[in-house]
Amino acid sequence: MKRERHIIKSVEEGSIAEEMGIEPGDEVLSVNGKKILDVLDYRFQETGEDILLLLRKQNGEEWELEIEKEYADTLGIEFEDPLMDDYRSCRNKCIFCFIDQLPKGMRDTLYFKDDDTRLSFLQGNYCTLTNLSEEDIERICFYKLSPINISIHTTNPELRKKMLNNRFAGRIEEIIRRFCEAGLEMNAQIVLCKGINDGRELDRTIADLEKYIPNIVSLSVVPSGLTKFREGLFELKPFTKDDCLEVINRVELWQQHMLYAHDTRFVYASDEFYITAGKEIPGDETYEGYLQLENGVGMMRSLFTDTRYAMEDYLEEGGDTGISRNISLATGTLAHEHIKMLCDEIAESFPGLNVRVYKIVNNFFGDSITVSGLLTGQDIIDQLKGKDLGDELLLPENLLRAGEETLLDDCTVSELEKALQTKIRIVKSYGSHFFDAILGTD
Repeated sequence: MKRERHIIKSVEEGSIAEEMGIEPGDEVLSVNGKKILDVLDYRFQETGEDILLLLRKQNGEEWELEIEKEYADTLGIEFEDPLMDDYRSCRNKCIFCFIDQLPKGMRDTLYFKDDDTRLSFLQGNYCTLTNLSEEDIERICFYKLSPINISIHTTNPELRKKMLNNRFAGRIEEIIRRFCEAGLEMNAQIVLCKGINDGRELDRTIADLEKYIPNIVSLSVVPSGLTKFREGLFELKPFTKDDCLEVINRVELWQQHMLYAHDTRFVYASDEFYITAGKEIPGDETYEGYLQLENGVGMMRSLFTDTRYAMEDYLEEGGDTGISRNISLATGTLAHEHIKMLCDEIAESFPGLNVRVYKIVNNFFGDSITVSGLLTGQDIIDQLKGKDLGDELLLPENLLRAGEETLLDDCTVSELEKALQTKIRIVKSYGSHFFDAILGTD
């Protein structure tokens, strides 16, 4: 059901909306005579030099405002619901779905599966395109929603239907072709399942997607995450070291071909494959601007490079090398050795710096889950309580819900500080902030 009311949550200070007397609590009825269905409609109608805005004030009065502005300027309005519509849930039951592997009793929002192309455009979420009507496809093309992030997994129609458990999942290439004809830009991902869509099926998928370069800008290959709560679900096996080496070799052969044929490597294996295989993560040039960073592709290389640049700049500018700090840092098992190596590298230039890097095993979801973003507060408390944490404990930002101070198990940063009896500093994922946090200069 479509939302019928679009209530303004806040008005940007100094914005056009503030100048026109628009206030939080006001309701947008129409823009340029058009009823607004969602944020796509609003943004499209907001673009232009002359805007006709119909509002209902909190006292019931209706205002019709004629607004002149620069073409690309926004009005400075934020709505109570950023999407201005109900979120579209996923109609699939993917054999690798992480949400299906969650234990019972967690907060309700963790069990919601979104599959909304609008969130792909607005927030970078990945979507499968399986719940699109003909009208949806036409709207996406008309509004030129770009880039869109698409979960491909396989281009084999029958295999995709099986993997997603959705009889409509096989028409993925048909939709991609229409997006290409509309001039849209896309990024794609493959969640790789051992023995299912790897090997020759992976080759087929990459070869099929090659046809859509340059509209499809990049393709990531990431391993399926398997928790200990898979009872009753499709049987999947984790990738071994040898499996990961095979995936890397296959991807790197495709990179050589793509570089020759299209001047881009196009397809990238995630860091998890390289670390599990015990193989060095490629250099900066390999990632061509880190287009799939949020998918764990090149994240470790980016962190190392940016941290080193930050340290070089600091030292060249005559920064204090006599800083004395006794701190600790906690991370997941996947990144532990690399983070420790980076901290040791920093400590070589700062003799008074003492950093203990602790590895947190994911007992909550199972030790096969190795990334830091899925650690819980309880595991951190259980494994760090009584340890020497120094004057401060550094934790990565991806532990927290966006914009909040709450971990997956609803444990808060304040509760962690109380349980561990130490100050906690949350560290952003880019290198300069990591370096400043280590030195305490941020």
